[in-house]
Amino acid sequence: MSKGTVVLAYSGGLDTSCILVWLKEQGYDVIAFLANIGQDEDFDSARKKAENLGAKKVFIEDLRSEFVEHFILPAVQANAVYEDRYLLGTALARPCIARRLVQIAQKEQAEFISHGATGKGNDQIRFELTSYALYSDVKVIAPWRIPEFYNRFKGRKDLMEYAQKNDIPLPITPKAPWSMDANLMHISYESGVLEDPKCSAPTDLYLMTKNPDEAPNVPDVLEIEFKNGVPIKVTNVKAGSSKDKPLEMFMYLNEIGGKHGVGRIDIVENRFIGMKSRGIYETPGGTILLQAHLDIETFTMDKEVRRIKQGLGIKFSELVYNGFWYSPECDFLLHCINKSQENVEGKVQLSVYKGQVYILGRESPKSLYNEDLVSMDKQGDYDPCDASGFIRVNAVRLREYNRLGFFNNNL
Repeated sequence: MSKGTVVLAYSGGLDTSCILVWLKEQGYDVIAFLANIGQDEDFDSARKKAENLGAKKVFIEDLRSEFVEHFILPAVQANAVYEDRYLLGTALARPCIARRLVQIAQKEQAEFISHGATGKGNDQIRFELTSYALYSDVKVIAPWRIPEFYNRFKGRKDLMEYAQKNDIPLPITPKAPWSMDANLMHISYESGVLEDPKCSAPTDLYLMTKNPDEAPNVPDVLEIEFKNGVPIKVTNVKAGSSKDKPLEMFMYLNEIGGKHGVGRIDIVENRFIGMKSRGIYETPGGTILLQAHLDIETFTMDKEVRRIKQGLGIKFSELVYNGFWYSPECDFLLHCINKSQENVEGKVQLSVYKGQVYILGRESPKSLYNEDLVSMDKQGDYDPCDASGFIRVNAVRLREYNRLGFFNNNL
């Protein structure tokens, strides 16, 4: 008798293929769900593989537009960067996948969901917090946290032996000595030889971006138009071509950024679960958008509003990284950030060249930049004498500090 139906977040790879068969061994009916979020995958082969392994049903769904519009673009509005460097490509994808996972589970009246995330990483948290937020009664089967499973499968060799015994097709190509996760926004690399933080990334590791040294010697000049803090049009100035649909724009920026080697980082980050990990990321389109958005935002947003918004962006990034996309606090921040973007409108011209993004200029009907006011050649509506009082008022507390001798050691 079946223990119930479980919807498995399936990738088609060795781990989740073994998990599919293992779940069936445990007495569950398995529905496989594979999300297309821009990874390079043979989806027809993945479907046939899951069916041949005994999946009761297989859902393969194209979530690329949803991923861009509902997850990536709000992160662009927030200038979302975790610990100053990571643009959150995997962290943004997980709630997108998990939302559809639980929708399928509810539709199919499945009591369980399952995933192949490890017991040491962030993804288990992201998948499960999203699932509990959207389907509070769901039960989660996380094999890599079940002793019976992880004691049986202590490494890739054990999985390969299990696959051979159970007629699970093995990968034809040799596995790279690191782990990789790809989606429309980025590719991440970790584990294996990369666990040594002083070990430089092999030159053949990067799949999304060219080595900047080998990139074209002629830059691409782009104009990105924003409205409400969201890109609405990308134009290649020299070619005269443009894109105006979110998915097409992002894919085009990936193409241009990848060609010029933009968006590579090699970092050690703090996982939510409490350990540091080394990750290498390439995020070409996201890096271009971040630089363009930062520029148009500073051009159009009030100084004090932007200072507050910067803090909100940092908090938002932490929440997304930690798996709290679907939480009251993240919902609140998204509303605040969206409000801050009402006047973030205009065009930014930039050059993409040899691994870098160079801002060339910007224009906006809602700019707070006043050329007459700031010009060194015009008086404008400003009296320089006012600066004397401004400086003296700001010096009051400094003089008081000095009165007590606190600056003496600096003399």
